[in-house]
Amino acid sequence: MKKQGMNAFEETTEIIGWIQIFLSPFIVGFILAALIYIAFDSVFSLIISALIFITGTVAGIKIANNIYKSKNGTVHFVSRVSASPELDKEDKDIKK
Repeated sequence: MKKQGMNAFEETTEIIGWIQIFLSPFIVGFILAALIYIAFDSVFSLIISALIFITGTVAGIKIANNIYKSKNGTVHFVSRVSASPELDKEDKDIKK
């Protein structure tokens, strides 16, 4: 998808796709950090939890930005990941 000449709808969908891509590593980092902090309630676990949380946040931002700046964009990436080829095969079998 060309980034030039995108209208407001296309830009909005790209931003929503960016948020969806960002949230995956962010939530994983948040859950891991919370589990470590709750399991080991100490200053050391707080530091490790903070590092894991920051790593998840930074990874989410980097991955989302790389996909956003790619040739196809975030909407293509999210739709490709969400696609279900099993259902497509069933549709082709039904049409025959």
